[in-house]
Amino acid sequence: MKAIAYYASLPISDAKSLQDIELPEPVAGPRDLLVEVKAISVNPVDTKVRQNVQPEGGAAKVLGWDVAGVVKSVGSDVTLFKAGDKVFYAGSIARAGGNSELHVVDERIVGHMPKSLGFAEAAALPLTAITAWELLFERLQVREGNTDEGQSLLIVGAAGGVGSILTQLAHQLTGLKVIGTASRPQTQSWVRELGADLVIDHSQPLSEELKRADIQNVTHVASLTQTDEHLDQLVEALAPQGKLALIDDPKALDVTKLKRKSISLHWEFMYTRSLFETADMIEQHKLLNRIAELIDAGTLKTTVGEHFGTINAENLRRAHELLESGKAKGKIVLEGF
Repeated sequence: MKAIAYYASLPISDAKSLQDIELPEPVAGPRDLLVEVKAISVNPVDTKVRQNVQPEGGAAKVLGWDVAGVVKSVGSDVTLFKAGDKVFYAGSIARAGGNSELHVVDERIVGHMPKSLGFAEAAALPLTAITAWELLFERLQVREGNTDEGQSLLIVGAAGGVGSILTQLAHQLTGLKVIGTASRPQTQSWVRELGADLVIDHSQPLSEELKRADIQNVTHVASLTQTDEHLDQLVEALAPQGKLALIDDPKALDVTKLKRKSISLHWEFMYTRSLFETADMIEQHKLLNRIAELIDAGTLKTTVGEHFGTINAENLRRAHELLESGKAKGKIVLEGF
């Protein structure tokens, strides 16, 4: 089968940083689906793994943790899907990625694809939707409905992949006042379209930006990027006994700064359930099905930013380059081999 992989961690400007190769077809385990990959999207995790993880023993390493496709066959113990089902999922970081014609994935982290979307639009959703959902409802423990009316959520980096879904979820499903950050006119406009009540500029001190908008503090923060750079401002902006959740990888984080206000810290990593095969791993199947229902009902919209064409090494290198620039808006998708 066709696949895109790398053999050594190289700068994305190097033609060998991602290569078109041929690999044997994968074999599904008892709880696995064998999926014919129709579309993928690219995430910051792809660039981080490519830059920092050297393949073992000269083997090819395949990236890609967002797939939409069709189930070709199922393992002996599979109960949730059958051949022919259209599916979408993010996969497991402990297994080969989905940048290949065929891919195997545990059924417990797979959802039925939204009926109203094509493959490319569906591929933009899984990783970011799972991350945003778990961060909002499980880590920050916000409740659906109007229970949290009067409280507020500051989303740092609201125009990116996770931010684009998180803004919609918070706006559509909760009573929170949603404040997004973005630094350019086009990304600020995008965040407003997604439902943010207010957009502020994260290139300026955040607590001052909030005060300019007559907001003294916020009860919840979702820090999706540059948490270490913004930490002092986030502590300043958070109300006493507020909640801070993050998804990025700061080199260091001085959590003693949270003590005076009794701020709780929450880390969201959407691969935890699949990596450790937790007892509640099937929750990702359930939440992806819920996301599909919300898409089909028109409550949420897909967050495709750009379609980069066919799934091949050249187009994936372009996608990695854009992500590494920090200027991507929404999700980058590729479709077909």
